Amino acid sequence: MILFNHCLNLKIFRSSFLIRYLNSTTAQTKTNEVQLLKNTYTRDDYTNPYHPLGLVRQRIINFFYKSFVNRRRNPVFSVHEGLPAIVSVCQNFDSLLIPKDHPSRSKSDCYYINRKYLLRAHMTAHQSELMQAGLNNFLMIGDVYRRDEIDRTHYPVFHQVDAVRLKTKEQIFLKDEGLHIFEEGNNTVFTGNQEKQACHSLEAVKLMEYELKDTLVGLAKHLFGDEIEYRWPSWELEVFYKNDWLELLGCGIMQQAILSNAGIRDRMGWAFGLGLERIAMCLYKIPDIRLFWSNDTGFVNQFKVDNVNESITYKSISRHPQCTNDISFWLPQDREFSSNDFYDLVRTIGGDLIEQVSLVDDFTHPKTGKTSHCYRIVYRHMDKTLTQEEVNSVHKEIENCVTELGVTLR
Repeated sequence: MILFNHCLNLKIFRSSFLIRYLNSTTAQTKTNEVQLLKNTYTRDDYTNPYHPLGLVRQRIINFFYKSFVNRRRNPVFSVHEGLPAIVSVCQNFDSLLIPKDHPSRSKSDCYYINRKYLLRAHMTAHQSELMQAGLNNFLMIGDVYRRDEIDRTHYPVFHQVDAVRLKTKEQIFLKDEGLHIFEEGNNTVFTGNQEKQACHSLEAVKLMEYELKDTLVGLAKHLFGDEIEYRWPSWELEVFYKNDWLELLGCGIMQQAILSNAGIRDRMGWAFGLGLERIAMCLYKIPDIRLFWSNDTGFVNQFKVDNVNESITYKSISRHPQCTNDISFWLPQDREFSSNDFYDLVRTIGGDLIEQVSLVDDFTHPKTGKTSHCYRIVYRHMDKTLTQEEVNSVHKEIENCVTELGVTLR
């Protein structure tokens, strides 16, 4: 579904403000100015630098500033937060070698503006342009947009930190001149899950892999404490949380063709990406992703600390009951239907009143072959008790608009 054909709630766009507004200080300096959409504003008593996402963001930046320094003890990683949220299809997919038929390109998964542009689905969309600018070590932080299911851990906009580190042969092997990054005469492009890309030497891959995983284990311990249990099932780092293994991030050795297309011939690199909301929810035990959008002082003031490393456990501010309504409809037979289309419509109309939407029944009529879905919508306001009358009003509007998807109410 094309973004502006669906009148998406403008609230989605406000996240482009979030990280740049919450905390513009770095580990090196503190400023009385806020950078917002290329403009500069003076901080005063109305400025709010305290937010769980801002705290996690700063802790990650601090870790990289401390862990990677040059001979003068200055940080080598640069931080990029003001990158435009609207990117080209080439930036978001082609530059990352994502196949034309890959499911992530689907209109049901992304917010397209037209065939050429969309709201970025990941911060990696800016990776190639920054490498082309000559950067070798950088963090990309910002808001990303994906059409997804609705529950306590999913929201159509969230925030990512992606990182890239490129190294030359001399930086990888130091003084050992007999080793090489690339296998001589082999320019094969990596296309699978082999131990290494065919163009890379095994020695270079192993050293880069060691540095990457050692860095990310260090980051996990920096965030969750030295006693955190972790494991590497593959190229995903998992931590033991609430008696279960939780995937924290994904990482890997960069495909060499991505570097080559950016004009880089003498380096190889590693990269990773993580979601700030996921970490903040674990770190501070925040139960619902909608809380990150709350202006309630009962929420915000819990994170008003001078030390970003301070241990904080969120205390519930909403004890208001849920209201639940069901909606059933026959799916269209003459066009494609995606549940993400329905989730998006519900979110657009109900906004943050929507706590969860779940498919509770999938029925195919034995004679007509028609298929029907029944969805259960859970409503809950974070700051007050909803009346059934208020919920029914919103639910009725959803019923009135659902025909836009080509379905027929049962």
